[in-house]
Amino acid sequence: MAHEHRPRAGRPNEALRPLTLARDVAPYAEGSCLVAFGETKVLCSASVEAGVPSWRKGRGLGWMTAEYAMLPRATRTRTPRERERLGGRTQEIQRLIGRSVRAMLDDFAWGEWTVKLDCDVLQADGGTRTAAITGACVAVQDAFGWLVREGHLAASPVRRRVAAVSVGVVDGEVRCDLDYDEDVRAAVDMNVVMADAAAFVEVQGTGEHGTFARSELDALLRCATAAIVELDARQGALLGAPARG
Repeated sequence: MAHEHRPRAGRPNEALRPLTLARDVAPYAEGSCLVAFGETKVLCSASVEAGVPSWRKGRGLGWMTAEYAMLPRATRTRTPRERERLGGRTQEIQRLIGRSVRAMLDDFAWGEWTVKLDCDVLQADGGTRTAAITGACVAVQDAFGWLVREGHLAASPVRRRVAAVSVGVVDGEVRCDLDYDEDVRAAVDMNVVMADAAAFVEVQGTGEHGTFARSELDALLRCATAAIVELDARQGALLGAPARG
């Protein structure tokens, strides 16, 4: 698609918001990462527990799952806590995070240990689920590193990194890493999750007010892939591993 280029407050359409990844920020968790995509900030903690859910016992297999929550004043107006029943959006997001981090593994043959992820949104300005996935990858890798250091596993089962980004069509232009003001105006909204910046884990795309063309889909995926290459490189640098993809 050819559109007139209009930077977003100095940020080109294809550029990520300022990104920070801070490791080991929750001292009692086996793995943790505070991730910020611009003004969106998510604390990701990975906790290791001996044992697995009852439906998985006796098979010698581990498990990994995720929970997602938004603090009441993470948003511009207070959001009530989901104390008794999770809303549909929360359930959808935490299932996406769980599927995404499980894509880091080839199998669950690490014995009966459970890794539980908690992704808590401290501040929301668009892209909370994609930020959570990107930070959760770091926390998960460190949690398995803890299992190895403590002698519970001979080697980490992690085989690849995962990262995610939001892209969309806003004011007729393909844009990367949408903030809240862009997200609410987007004609097309898409979340893309990739492994090793080379293979897709999940693509969620919606024409918010109608349809979109194949050319727009292709442009959105190209934009997301380029951004995820950058995210993967930042994760790799933080974790002390070379970038892949």
